[in-house]
Amino acid sequence: PTGSAWYASITRKRLGYPAFRLLRCSGNLPVFLRSDTMRTRIKICGITRPEDGLEAARLGADAIGLVFYGASPRHVTPAQAQAVLAALPPFVTRVGLFVDAAEAEVRAVLDAVALDLLQFHGNETPQYCASFGRPYIKVVRMREGVDLATEVERYCAAQGLLLDTFQPGTPGGTGSAFDWGRVPQGLAKPIILAGGLTADNVAAAVRRVRPYAVDVSGGVEQTKGMEGTPARVMSWYDKEGGFSNRMADPALAMGKLI
Repeated sequence: PTGSAWYASITRKRLGYPAFRLLRCSGNLPVFLRSDTMRTRIKICGITRPEDGLEAARLGADAIGLVFYGASPRHVTPAQAQAVLAALPPFVTRVGLFVDAAEAEVRAVLDAVALDLLQFHGNETPQYCASFGRPYIKVVRMREGVDLATEVERYCAAQGLLLDTFQPGTPGGTGSAFDWGRVPQGLAKPIILAGGLTADNVAAAVRRVRPYAVDVSGGVEQTKGMEGTPARVMSWYDKEGGFSNRMADPALAMGKLI
């Protein structure tokens, strides 16, 4: 591993996992692991076809998301997911998204698909999320009154929190942004920003929130499920110079991305 993953692995080995987890949950991780010292990562979620996953990786996506939620138009079967992952080059994080899935369903996917990270997008408890023994991120839907500091403490074993727009009856993929001013600075957990991000607003979103990463699906789709997506991904990434020109400052980096 490289970068923050390398540093975290060394810290974990030196301290032991219980001490490392306590350090992470207390918010006292070294500055090197904080988002304001790193470039903004990008995850493209809802990939359903190998060619779209490969194109996203070619353009420089740090992670791709596979949706294992039957009600989503971006849903994939384990066989489809295997085909997408087989097309990817190394060093692209493979994320599996679940929404209030039965434990047996998640384990069946894990047995069939080589995922690096789990993303829980429903009402899953911290105990449920941790029960699979895999790194995970937890989605927080930004309903009125949500306290992100409390959510950070509650899901202290998560690798990060993904903030998405709240819409009753819809677990995600709303295509709408929430008020970014509701995200406080200095949270003791990497923040992944989602919800209605497009080429027209993502730079402003990154300047306002300064997240560790952004997560996009509908903002680069031509149709649900990413069909015909590469051209729009290219537009999102390459409007002002492309991935190769990303810089350490997130705002400048995202300005180059769009």
